[in-house]
Amino acid sequence: MEWIPAKTLLSGYVESNPWFGVNYNMNIYKGCNHGCIYCDSRSACYGVAHFDQVRAKENVLALLERELKSKRRTGVVGLGSMSDPYNPFEKQYRLTRGALERINHYGYGVAIATKSSLIERDIDLLKEISRHSPVLVKITITTADDALCRKIEPNVSLSSQRLGIIKKLSQEGIFVGILCMPVLPFIGDTAKNMGKMIALAHENGGKFIYPKFGVTLRENQREWYYDRLDQLFPSLKEAYIKTFGNSYECISPNAKALWHLFKEDCNRYGLLYKMDDIIMAYKTPSQGVQLSWF
Repeated sequence: MEWIPAKTLLSGYVESNPWFGVNYNMNIYKGCNHGCIYCDSRSACYGVAHFDQVRAKENVLALLERELKSKRRTGVVGLGSMSDPYNPFEKQYRLTRGALERINHYGYGVAIATKSSLIERDIDLLKEISRHSPVLVKITITTADDALCRKIEPNVSLSSQRLGIIKKLSQEGIFVGILCMPVLPFIGDTAKNMGKMIALAHENGGKFIYPKFGVTLRENQREWYYDRLDQLFPSLKEAYIKTFGNSYECISPNAKALWHLFKEDCNRYGLLYKMDDIIMAYKTPSQGVQLSWF
């Protein structure tokens, strides 16, 4: 693995971040080798050359410790906004675990987004952090079907394995749910897929499921995605071009109907799905029940 220089790690403090209430963001690693066909992080605007190569920032734990100590306010630190903090190299280098140890020591909370079952290793630290600060785990799952998962997310834990991680985290008292995005148009945007996802989230102890019925395509990511469609779903690229043209947001034609069914199923199972409710629930543990729809 290549090591790259870094002068800073934590972003500036955000008081009321509408994205899961995260106050600080950081990425320990740069690049990702999951190989997901839809990943927006490979877009040219982010400037991550050779995106499929994972690199780590030099002296990252010393840098993080210095920044955590110097901040005037504690808060929730977000991991995984650009690159999965539990890529395969994490098993050896344990940089994410080292970051969690420091986050715990200095009294911060944490919000993690991942597709990896390796997060199970750090349940002990997540429980420690939850004793003094909010903890949120977002497990990204885009399809309930393992065969489809293997096509669109080739180098990552299967959907069924990620659901198993949700169950383990939930059993340990960790506030965990599904980040269900992107729901790919003409691929995963069916009532059957969404209904099964919601039922499985409930069965495995998930507290929430937050969806995006569509995908974003821009700059070089569009070419990458269309190339993968040609390989995996012949003729589907033409449907995208005809339906979406050069639009950045490619919203599923089924979005309105799916959203109606989605809300009904979530309400029936008691799953949170509104951002404000998710934020309130994980930041106020006693509020971990369905809120707005009452």
